[in-house]
Amino acid sequence: MDAKKTSKSSYTYQAVYRYLLDWIEAAPSDVEQRLPSLRQLAQRLNVSVSSTKYAYSLLEDEGRVYARPKRGYFTRARSTPLHAERSPTLLDMVFSSARQPGMLALSSDAPAMLLSLEKPLLMIERELARQYPRSHAPLYQPFGELELRSVLADLYTRSTRRCWQAEHVFVGSDLRSILELSLRALELEGKVALVESPCSWAVLRQLKAARMTVIEMPLGEDGRFDLHQLREVLRDGSVSVAVLSSATNVPQGSLMPAADKQQICRWLAEHGVWLFENDGYGEFCFHASAPRYRDFADLDRLVVFSTFDKIIGSEAPYGYLLCRRHTKQMQQLFLERAFRLSPIRQKAIAKLFTSRRVEQHVQVLRAMLRERMQYMKSLLEAHGHGWLRIVEPQGGASLWLEATRPVEMRRVFERLLAQRIVIAPGEIFSQCGLWRNHLRLCYTLDWSKDIPQALQHLVKAIQDEDQVP
Repeated sequence: MDAKKTSKSSYTYQAVYRYLLDWIEAAPSDVEQRLPSLRQLAQRLNVSVSSTKYAYSLLEDEGRVYARPKRGYFTRARSTPLHAERSPTLLDMVFSSARQPGMLALSSDAPAMLLSLEKPLLMIERELARQYPRSHAPLYQPFGELELRSVLADLYTRSTRRCWQAEHVFVGSDLRSILELSLRALELEGKVALVESPCSWAVLRQLKAARMTVIEMPLGEDGRFDLHQLREVLRDGSVSVAVLSSATNVPQGSLMPAADKQQICRWLAEHGVWLFENDGYGEFCFHASAPRYRDFADLDRLVVFSTFDKIIGSEAPYGYLLCRRHTKQMQQLFLERAFRLSPIRQKAIAKLFTSRRVEQHVQVLRAMLRERMQYMKSLLEAHGHGWLRIVEPQGGASLWLEATRPVEMRRVFERLLAQRIVIAPGEIFSQCGLWRNHLRLCYTLDWSKDIPQALQHLVKAIQDEDQVP
């Protein structure tokens, strides 16, 4: 293992996040405070605007700040300290703990942490900045830069029948924003959503924010649904949207057979259900020819969404979606949101794709992920002493583990915090309390740390919790 290539103590946006957090805590809590603009803060801290935007997005997700269109970000007035407003959820605790200095986050799911494209991205951006002096800089495009939207449309086009145009592509500041706008544009807020379970916590959080009722469809160890049960749920007629992983099921890491995906798409079309395909980890499937839902879906009721940061790194936090229907409603909402995304940064991302740098990078990164997965699996087999059940994933950046005895992983998480180790308990990937006996363990972490010892601490915490009466 080359620790120098994989160790990275902190991303730029994390430093900005901590700076803003200190600023907010020091500010008066009983009145709203206007925060520095993205550009002001970037200049003050000598970082990129994308880094400041990502830090603000994290704080907005946590409810610490909110955005006013065309006016900037503001703190939320509160009569009591923020932490007293509501009891922190387990997800809040996992994230806040992982961000603390000196913590070893075995829960950090960031593929680009192993190998990023941030340096080439910034180099291209500098070259483009010389071509577009500030006085002649391109205007902000409300739906994203045309070059980038065209590149994405070409990337997802597979045939003359399954093709996309730039007008079907929308680029936003992050995953949360594009999901919010797409659900609103398609009038799905407050409706019923069907999701695979375990499900991405980011997806669950956004569905909750949209006041949606969530039906969880558990995945078997083979990565398949109980198709009879799924069909009965769809026959009920209440489901308006299904949110499913494109290739490898995330975070479980299994791969559903093509025949199952084809049948599911047929049923969704029969019942007029929208399919939201989560393609965030689509490029990290270890099987190049793995089927995607979009290979079989009704394109008129399909939304594909993803982000760039998993592949490129934190300097590319933008989210994007592809949708062929209701583009006028989508355009209207994007115009109202008025994202001010760096035109030069988007052009630089587009050039990474057109130069095939992304394609080459993904091939190398995918191989690295598979290698680290095998290494982590061997460590667990060596130190697990039969306490954890390991199913080898077919892609992604994490292992989905089950305790072989009925142990609450929430309690194991709490035990490990005292040793400055953070895990992701399985229940954060469910809204109805499933997977309490599971955890997600990532292999995209700081390999310069003593990982074998951390795994020994994990197993010891499971053993200790098992002995509690």
